[in-house]
Amino acid sequence: MQLEMGAASHVGAVRALNEDACLAAAHLAVVADGMGGHARGDVASRLTVDAFRPLAGRRDLSADDVRRAVVAANAALLADAREHPDHDGMGTTLTGIALIDHFGSPHWLVFNVGDSRVYRLSDGGIRLLTHDHSEVQELVDAGRLTDEQARVHPLRNIVTRSLGSDPAPEVDVWIFPPAAGDTFLLCSDGLTNELDDATILRIGRDSASPESGAARLVAAAVEAGGRDNVTAVLVRLPGADLADDTALATTGPRARFLEDER
Repeated sequence: MQLEMGAASHVGAVRALNEDACLAAAHLAVVADGMGGHARGDVASRLTVDAFRPLAGRRDLSADDVRRAVVAANAALLADAREHPDHDGMGTTLTGIALIDHFGSPHWLVFNVGDSRVYRLSDGGIRLLTHDHSEVQELVDAGRLTDEQARVHPLRNIVTRSLGSDPAPEVDVWIFPPAAGDTFLLCSDGLTNELDDATILRIGRDSASPESGAARLVAAAVEAGGRDNVTAVLVRLPGADLADDTALATTGPRARFLEDER
């Protein structure tokens, strides 16, 4: 299966440094949103993406390949912090999608740590596939905040899981079969804090290609305020139209994705 991909990233209108990083190649796409400020969130996101580069050209990926890359990324952050004490406290979110071999047939694998997201765009609308690991999401899950209140809550940038921690964080994983026309958006919260779902769906659905769609989404988020770094990756399995919004058969999330490496 040949995937179409497009990626774009921008420092935004306020920040001086882009702490986001992304990778989109062959059957794999990832987004990392670094945290730490002077502790070098940009280093954290770059090291994380670098851990996935050996997989970038491969078309025979497995869930275990992705798991090992996540383990390597977390180890790289811890090693860097030990070597550079001024980097202590750095961390990064990570979200991604890979087309893997799952018991002999192709499947999507979506994975997530933190509050960067993966959406599925379809003729039926936009669906969030990942679950944020954040203070405000816990309040939403407990029924103490609505989704609308969470978008503007002062704790919306506080994540409860990230790479760069010891022990390694739990990683949520979803596995489901592909369909022609499948279209996915991976993004940092700098995009979702600026654009509502309807705008994201319209731009992603109406763009001529994943490349133009990713660029238009990032530009729209910067124009809407750009209060954070903004990164978007669009991934599409070619088909006549967007896939329909039938229920996804999943085997996740699997919270014990890293269990064997602890």
